[in-house]
Amino acid sequence: MFKIQLVDDEPQILKSLQRVLRASDWEVQGFDDPYQALEALTEHDYAVILSDYQMPHLNGVTYLSFAKQRQPHAMRLLLTGHGDRQTMMQAINRAEIYRFISKPWEDCEVQAAVRSATELYQLRLENQRRLDQVHRQQTTLHRQKQELLRLERENPGLTQVRRDEDGAIVLNELDDPEDG
Repeated sequence: MFKIQLVDDEPQILKSLQRVLRASDWEVQGFDDPYQALEALTEHDYAVILSDYQMPHLNGVTYLSFAKQRQPHAMRLLLTGHGDRQTMMQAINRAEIYRFISKPWEDCEVQAAVRSATELYQLRLENQRRLDQVHRQQTTLHRQKQELLRLERENPGLTQVRRDEDGAIVLNELDDPEDG
Protein backbone atom coordinates (compact mmCIF):
# COMPACT_ATOMS: atom_id res chain seq x y z
CA MET A 1 0.00 0.00 0.00
CA PHE A 2 1.41 3.37 -1.01
CA LYS A 3 1.49 6.36 1.34
CA ILE A 4 0.27 9.74 0.17
CA GLN A 5 1.21 12.93 2.01
CA LEU A 6 -1.10 15.95 1.84
CA VAL A 7 0.07 19.37 3.05
CA ASP A 8 -2.29 22.34 3.31
CA ASP A 9 -2.64 24.93 6.06
CA GLU A 10 -6.44 24.83 5.80
CA PRO A 11 -7.88 21.85 7.74
CA GLN A 12 -11.11 21.82 5.70
CA ILE A 13 -9.11 21.49 2.45
CA LEU A 14 -7.18 18.58 3.98
CA LYS A 15 -10.40 16.86 5.03
CA SER A 16 -11.84 17.35 1.57
CA LEU A 17 -8.74 15.91 -0.13
CA GLN A 18 -8.68 12.97 2.28
CA ARG A 19 -12.34 12.30 1.49
CA VAL A 20 -11.58 12.36 -2.25
CA LEU A 21 -8.67 9.92 -1.87
CA ARG A 22 -10.23 7.68 0.80
CA ALA A 23 -11.87 5.25 -1.63
CA SER A 24 -8.53 4.25 -3.12
CA ASP A 25 -6.08 1.72 -1.74
CA TRP A 26 -3.66 4.32 -0.34
CA GLU A 27 -2.69 5.37 3.14
CA VAL A 28 -3.33 9.11 3.18
CA GLN A 29 -1.68 11.33 5.80
CA GLY A 30 -2.67 14.99 6.04
CA PHE A 31 -0.69 17.82 7.62
CA ASP A 32 -1.82 21.41 8.20
CA ASP A 33 1.67 22.37 9.38
CA PRO A 34 4.43 22.03 6.75
CA TYR A 35 7.10 21.65 9.45
CA GLN A 36 5.32 18.60 10.88
CA ALA A 37 5.01 17.30 7.32
CA LEU A 38 8.77 17.74 6.86
CA GLU A 39 9.35 15.76 10.04
CA ALA A 40 7.10 12.99 8.71
CA LEU A 41 9.35 12.74 5.64
CA THR A 42 12.06 11.35 7.91
CA GLU A 43 9.69 8.75 9.40
CA HIS A 44 7.72 7.54 6.36
CA ASP A 45 8.33 6.81 2.70
CA TYR A 46 5.75 8.48 0.49
CA ALA A 47 4.90 7.60 -3.08
CA VAL A 48 3.14 10.94 -3.64
CA ILE A 49 3.43 14.30 -1.90
CA LEU A 50 0.68 16.83 -2.65
CA SER A 51 1.23 20.33 -1.26
CA ASP A 52 -0.73 23.55 -1.42
CA TYR A 53 1.20 26.47 -2.86
CA GLN A 54 -0.11 29.30 -0.66
CA MET A 55 0.76 28.63 3.00
CA PRO A 56 1.66 31.23 5.64
CA HIS A 57 5.13 30.09 6.74
CA LEU A 58 6.41 28.06 3.80
CA ASN A 59 5.15 28.08 0.24
CA GLY A 60 4.48 24.84 -1.60
CA VAL A 61 7.43 25.14 -3.99
CA THR A 62 9.85 25.52 -1.09
CA TYR A 63 8.19 22.66 0.79
CA LEU A 64 8.34 20.37 -2.26
CA SER A 65 11.99 21.34 -2.81
CA PHE A 66 12.78 20.17 0.73
CA ALA A 67 10.69 17.05 0.13
CA LYS A 68 12.67 16.35 -3.05
CA GLN A 69 15.91 16.41 -1.05
CA ARG A 70 14.57 14.02 1.58
CA GLN A 71 12.59 11.73 -0.73
CA PRO A 72 13.83 12.20 -4.29
CA HIS A 73 11.78 9.29 -5.67
CA ALA A 74 8.43 10.55 -4.37
CA MET A 75 6.16 12.10 -6.96
CA ARG A 76 5.44 15.75 -6.14
CA LEU A 77 2.20 17.57 -6.99
CA LEU A 78 1.32 21.22 -6.37
CA LEU A 79 -2.18 22.42 -5.50
CA THR A 80 -2.67 26.05 -6.38
CA GLY A 81 -5.24 28.69 -7.08
CA HIS A 82 -2.48 30.98 -8.40
CA GLY A 83 -1.36 29.66 -11.76
CA ASP A 84 1.09 32.38 -12.71
CA ARG A 85 4.03 31.58 -14.96
CA GLN A 86 6.70 32.37 -12.34
CA THR A 87 5.17 29.96 -9.83
CA MET A 88 5.04 27.22 -12.44
CA MET A 89 8.64 27.79 -13.51
CA GLN A 90 9.87 27.64 -9.90
CA ALA A 91 7.84 24.52 -9.20
CA ILE A 92 9.19 22.74 -12.25
CA ASN A 93 12.81 23.87 -11.92
CA ARG A 94 13.28 23.78 -8.14
CA ALA A 95 10.88 21.11 -6.93
CA GLU A 96 10.61 19.02 -10.13
CA ILE A 97 6.89 18.65 -9.66
CA TYR A 98 5.01 16.01 -11.58
CA ARG A 99 1.71 17.84 -11.94
CA PHE A 100 -0.27 20.95 -11.01
CA ILE A 101 -3.79 20.68 -9.63
CA SER A 102 -5.86 23.86 -9.76
CA LYS A 103 -8.14 25.12 -7.02
CA PRO A 104 -11.02 24.56 -7.09
CA TRP A 105 -10.47 21.00 -8.27
CA GLU A 106 -12.64 18.29 -9.67
CA ASP A 107 -12.56 15.17 -7.49
CA CYS A 108 -11.93 12.92 -10.47
CA GLU A 109 -8.98 15.14 -11.50
CA VAL A 110 -7.32 14.74 -8.09
CA GLN A 111 -7.94 10.99 -8.08
CA ALA A 112 -6.57 10.61 -11.61
CA ALA A 113 -3.50 12.73 -10.86
CA VAL A 114 -2.64 10.77 -7.71
CA ARG A 115 -3.36 7.43 -9.41
CA SER A 116 -1.14 8.40 -12.34
CA ALA A 117 1.60 9.55 -9.95
CA THR A 118 1.48 6.28 -7.97
CA GLU A 119 1.62 4.26 -11.19
CA LEU A 120 4.67 6.19 -12.35
CA TYR A 121 6.25 5.83 -8.90
CA GLN A 122 5.65 2.07 -9.02
CA LEU A 123 7.07 1.86 -12.54
CA ARG A 124 10.19 3.74 -11.47
CA LEU A 125 10.63 1.42 -8.48
CA GLU A 126 10.34 -1.61 -10.76
CA ASN A 127 12.82 -0.11 -13.23
CA GLN A 128 15.27 0.55 -10.40
CA ARG A 129 14.83 -3.00 -9.10
CA ARG A 130 15.55 -4.40 -12.57
CA LEU A 131 18.53 -2.10 -13.04
CA ASP A 132 19.95 -3.28 -9.72
CA GLN A 133 19.39 -6.88 -10.83
CA VAL A 134 21.24 -6.24 -14.11
CA HIS A 135 24.14 -4.67 -12.19
CA ARG A 136 24.34 -7.71 -9.89
CA GLN A 137 24.31 -10.03 -12.92
CA GLN A 138 27.00 -8.00 -14.64
CA THR A 139 29.15 -8.17 -11.52
CA THR A 140 28.71 -11.95 -11.37
CA LEU A 141 29.58 -12.31 -15.06
CA HIS A 142 32.65 -10.12 -14.60
CA ARG A 143 33.85 -12.29 -11.70
CA GLN A 144 33.26 -15.46 -13.74
CA LYS A 145 35.16 -14.02 -16.70
CA GLN A 146 38.08 -13.06 -14.45
CA GLU A 147 38.15 -16.58 -13.01
CA LEU A 148 38.14 -18.12 -16.51
CA LEU A 149 41.03 -15.87 -17.54
CA ARG A 150 42.96 -16.88 -14.41
CA LEU A 151 42.37 -20.58 -15.10
CA GLU A 152 43.43 -20.15 -18.72
CA ARG A 153 46.67 -18.44 -17.65
CA GLU A 154 47.45 -21.29 -15.23
CA ASN A 155 46.39 -24.07 -17.63
CA PRO A 156 46.55 -22.91 -21.26
CA GLY A 157 43.82 -24.44 -23.39
CA LEU A 158 41.69 -25.42 -20.39
CA THR A 159 38.81 -23.16 -21.35
CA GLN A 160 38.87 -24.01 -25.04
CA VAL A 161 36.69 -26.78 -26.42
CA ARG A 162 37.56 -28.57 -29.64
CA ARG A 163 34.78 -30.15 -31.66
CA ASP A 164 34.67 -32.42 -34.68
CA GLU A 165 32.59 -31.70 -37.78
CA ASP A 166 29.50 -33.27 -36.13
CA GLY A 167 29.85 -30.99 -33.09
CA ALA A 168 31.08 -33.73 -30.74
CA ILE A 169 33.70 -32.67 -28.21
CA VAL A 170 37.19 -33.95 -28.99
CA LEU A 171 38.83 -34.93 -25.71
CA ASN A 172 42.30 -35.84 -26.97
CA GLU A 173 44.21 -36.28 -30.18
CA LEU A 174 43.46 -40.03 -30.35
CA ASP A 175 39.72 -39.31 -30.50
CA ASP A 176 40.19 -36.97 -33.45
CA PRO A 177 38.65 -38.73 -36.51
CA GLU A 178 40.99 -36.82 -38.83
CA ASP A 179 43.99 -38.64 -37.29
CA GLY A 180 42.46 -41.94 -38.38
